[in-house]
Formats: sequence, C-alpha cells, structure tokens
Amino acid sequence: MLKKLIFLCFLFIYKIVPAQLTYQSLYVDYDSAWTYKNLKIIPIRPKGFGGLGRMAPDVVSLSQAIANGTAIVTERGTAATENVHWLRINNNGPKPIYISSGEIILGGRQDRMVAKDTVLPPSPKDQYISVMCVEEGRWSDKEKKFQYNNYADPALRKVLGQTNNQVLVWKEIFSQLERSSTKSPSLAYLARRHDKKYTPEQDAYLRYFNEKFKNSDSSITGFVCISGDKVIGCDIYAGNNLFYGELQPLLHGYIEEAITFGGTPVVKDDKVKEYLNPILANETSQAEYLKKNGKLYKYKEKVVHITGYAQ
Repeated sequence: MLKKLIFLCFLFIYKIVPAQLTYQSLYVDYDSAWTYKNLKIIPIRPKGFGGLGRMAPDVVSLSQAIANGTAIVTERGTAATENVHWLRINNNGPKPIYISSGEIILGGRQDRMVAKDTVLPPSPKDQYISVMCVEEGRWSDKEKKFQYNNYADPALRKVLGQTNNQVLVWKEIFSQLERSSTKSPSLAYLARRHDKKYTPEQDAYLRYFNEKFKNSDSSITGFVCISGDKVIGCDIYAGNNLFYGELQPLLHGYIEEAITFGGTPVVKDDKVKEYLNPILANETSQAEYLKKNGKLYKYKEKVVHITGYAQ
C-alpha cells in the first residue's frame, strides 16, 4: 500500500512540475538509432520513473485540427499587399491548436508557410497567424481551398527562423528548385513534392520510419536527424502526446531534404553530441544558443518546442 501511495505521489509531482527540456529531463538514445538510405534518426526520450513521457499542454496540432475539420483556414482579404502575410484561422474545436513556424499550407491565393509559433485558443472569433509566401509567382483572383502540407525542409525552416525575411525565403526556394532541377512556373516550393518521380521514394522512407516508430515504445518526445556529413536538425517537444501529433508532418520535411540534398549518413555519435550539447546542457545556455541556432517556444511559461538548425 505504501509503495503504491509513493508511486501515485511521484506521478502527480511529475505531471504538474515538469522539468525543462535539457539533459536533466531527457536522454538521447543513440543505441536505438534508425537509418534508411540518406537519413538517420536518433530518438530523444524523457528520463524518469518507468520512462514516462512528459505531458505537454492539452493542445492539438494544426494538421490534426485541419484533418478533423475544427480548424478552418481562409484568406484575410483579396489585396496582396495587405494580406499576403496573414491567414485567418477559425478554431471551432474544444482544444487550443498548436501552430509551428515552418508548417506549410497549400492553396488560397498562393501557398504559405507559418512564420511564428503560436497557440490559438478555441474561439467564435476570427484569429490570424503571420505567414510567408512560398510561391512567388502566383497571387490568383480565385481562392483555392487551403490544405495542410506538412513542414518545410530543415534548410528552409532555418532561413525563415534566422532571417524572417520574405526575399531571403524566396531566394532559398529558388536555389532549391535550381539545385534539384525542378521546374515550376510559379516558383512554388511544393513543386518538388508534387513531382511523380519523387513520391515513390518519399513513400518508401515514410514506410520505413513509421514502422520503426510504431514498433518502439511511445515515450519518444523528439529526435535528431543526420544526412550525409552533417546533422540537419532536431525537434524536441514537451511531451510524447504533442510529439506524435507533429511526427508525420516533421518526417516529410526531413525526408525531403535527405532525398534531394543529402547522402549516406557518416556523422559519428561524438559529433552529434557536440551539436546537441549547447542545446540541451542547461536552460541558460540553451536559450542563448537557440537565439541564433534554432528556436525555443514557450507556452504558459513552459518550454513546449525546441528546434535546432543544421550547423
């Protein structure tokens, strides 16, 4: 009886007083790394009694909210100069929606990419999010239905995060289209994803990694990704519930970069540790380091999501 009481007390404390996202509460599971062709993924798990995942805020991801119809995305207006950098979202569901920078929404008068992390509470009122254009050559009179289209690749997310500059976002997209020999009349970032030659290879990557995550325990809260001779990025969340809500959209972005611009992973674990140490060592150095080398998003004073950019 006493053991059971201690265990329940531990669970209570663990859930209401979560540690921040550092080595104090997380460990990088190098022994469980998975590699498929050009991409290596190393899971990041929480420390704690029984390997329990930390509980993130009770939010849903943007992809989930759009899929279940509780999030409705529309243009703010018809004038490009006034409205290109905004989208209207109506959250008609019962839970707040977590929206992350780098997520792409296809359609409307042109394709967009979310510019900043935010949480939108349920509300009968219109709410707005800031976005960047990822289709330079189109602003159509007729608005297409918006569709969710996963995260951008880590390279584009890095340009967005470090510059928040529309011209430099377009420049990165143009460079990627040129390097991958992808033709797009409207200079659409998503043109490569719509290439029929690309889809079968992406699907093969997705099947492999989805199977690995499916057969693993559900405590994973993040991962670090390697392709070729570099770490191409990492994403870590405050809980496994939020991580698994973001997993599929994230995989698309990392797989896209690995297929198009990556190579056989050759980075050793000690180099990965060098990459992660300034991110996970402690809260003070983490916050300072991520100002230039990633991003850190807090919700209600707690760190919810960390992204590390390629170095």
